[in-house]
Amino acid sequence: MSGKQKNSGRPTAWRLFVNNRLALSGLVILSVIILLALLAPILPLASPDETAPAQRLIRPLGDGYLLGSDHLGRDLLSRLLWGTQVSIAVGLSATIVAAFFGSLIGLVAGYAGGKVDNSLMRGIDMVMAFPYILLALAIVAALGPGLMNALYAIAVVNIPFFARNIRGVTLGLARREFVDAARLSGKGHIRILLTEILPNVLPTIVITMSTTVGWMILETAGLSFLGLGAQPPQADLGSMLGEGRKLLFTAPHVSIIPGLMIFLLVMSINLMGDGIRDVLDPRLKSGALSRPMAKTEDARNITPGNRDQKTGTAMEVMNLRTEFQVGQEIYKAVGGVSFDLRPGECLGLVGESGSGKSVTAMSLLGLVPTPPGRIAGGEVRYEGEDLLGASLSRLQSLRGGKIAYVFQDPLSTLHPLFTVGDQICEAIRAHQPLGRAEAWKRAVELLNKVRIPNAERRAHDYPHQMSGGMRQRVGIAMALANDAEILVADEPTTALDVTVQAQVLKLLKELQRESDAALLFITHDFGVVSEICDRVAVMYAGRIVEVGSTDQILTRPAHPYTRKLIDCVPVMGRREKRLEAIAGLPPVVNRLPAGCAFADRCEAADDDCRKGELLLEEMSDRHAVRCRKAKEAA
Repeated sequence: MSGKQKNSGRPTAWRLFVNNRLALSGLVILSVIILLALLAPILPLASPDETAPAQRLIRPLGDGYLLGSDHLGRDLLSRLLWGTQVSIAVGLSATIVAAFFGSLIGLVAGYAGGKVDNSLMRGIDMVMAFPYILLALAIVAALGPGLMNALYAIAVVNIPFFARNIRGVTLGLARREFVDAARLSGKGHIRILLTEILPNVLPTIVITMSTTVGWMILETAGLSFLGLGAQPPQADLGSMLGEGRKLLFTAPHVSIIPGLMIFLLVMSINLMGDGIRDVLDPRLKSGALSRPMAKTEDARNITPGNRDQKTGTAMEVMNLRTEFQVGQEIYKAVGGVSFDLRPGECLGLVGESGSGKSVTAMSLLGLVPTPPGRIAGGEVRYEGEDLLGASLSRLQSLRGGKIAYVFQDPLSTLHPLFTVGDQICEAIRAHQPLGRAEAWKRAVELLNKVRIPNAERRAHDYPHQMSGGMRQRVGIAMALANDAEILVADEPTTALDVTVQAQVLKLLKELQRESDAALLFITHDFGVVSEICDRVAVMYAGRIVEVGSTDQILTRPAHPYTRKLIDCVPVMGRREKRLEAIAGLPPVVNRLPAGCAFADRCEAADDDCRKGELLLEEMSDRHAVRCRKAKEAA
């Protein structure tokens, strides 16, 4: 194996920063400014304090002065570079001082809580009660004009900004389980702060510093502009701007040049700070905060037109492929799935976690978030129409209408600020021209239908006031609100106890049969499959490896993976039966092996299993398997 670690596919911090064009331009501008400022001592420039009254107010590019001269004949280029050096040093120093003391106060207050937190924060509130620029002026007036005093003043007025930010983050971390574990292990408070809290708060400190240093430079320049910062003959950008304001009409270049430098410096630092913030935020790095599109991107090369679908089917899925692009890597979550749903039939989609079941279900109506998801190929036929290429308005008319979903976690899919009755009403009125009163009456009827006791009163409850089983029943009621022809249930009983699970399964099956709807039921539990499903499709690594009737799959499984999944199910009364886990792990879908994806975990696999493309082939009537060994044995 190569000594080099394989690329994870996620963008590196530098690549993520470079992809941000504004941040990169800020870095380039700032780098040029800092480089010129650092080279000021060795560049062939005149002394910044050397006066030449005979060369007063020379325009830029005149008489050997690249940027002209000021009212005392001093070289503006020399003073600009030396002044930039001073302004950056003072702004950066003030930022470090404010960050150190502000972060220290925030860490202690957030971690200690109680009286300590209350005392420190009330002190911070008192400082924040004064306008910060007036407070800075008061501090400089008390200490006396001077660059160092201006530095102290700017640092002090910015300490509350750091303190409140860091205190808020620390307050959330101090009550987390890993901090409790550190306490139980015997760590002291200081050690917990340094080893547990600080590493988690450090990105926030760096982000705050990167977005604050520009304002520190601007504030320091403001004090110098008023004559309270750098004192003559010392130059900084603020004092240069202040000296040039009297000559704005006669020699505008004296004030415009330092003004432009302040603008470029502060703007480049702020742009770069935004880029650093994005890089250090792991959610942005993973793409979790990217705003998803309302419809999954259709990245197919050819968009099929409308055509007749298979007779007797409610929906036909053909060679569906869904991918996720993360950095330079492409994860083939669904790699060519085909199945059909018939009216009144329940098809179970079974497989380990990560096999692609939920992504397959969400792909049917374009619910996979883009970015990073996209439809790479295939067709989903409903009434002859290809839904993958349908418009957003068309999909919205089907979502919750003719095709409805029951999601795995109702607490996260139900809105916490609206009653369950209001949410069912909204689902009804989105697809039916009913008034509020009539929709509410229908909502109560649906709650009664899904066996919620005292439905009229419970319709006024919020989701958090209901148990997990009751919330799941509300989810089923919403799915049935518009007489859906196709129901998709994504592991709706996973988080429920066995008794409630049985009730929900029985209810879902009864309601499905009453409405004659097609049901796609996603699960990893073969016990549930035997209870509710008419047919079963077994998924592995983004593909269906076996499909057949429930009886065929449970009694005569042909694929080794299916047999091993069934062997993992306990059987009542058979104490001698050993439950063995499937050895190994599923392959990562961004580097799928050639041939059979299950070969590395299969005891019967040979070299031929690791070659070529395996097709889903018919074993008997409506029983197909993707396995060379199974076909040969037949």
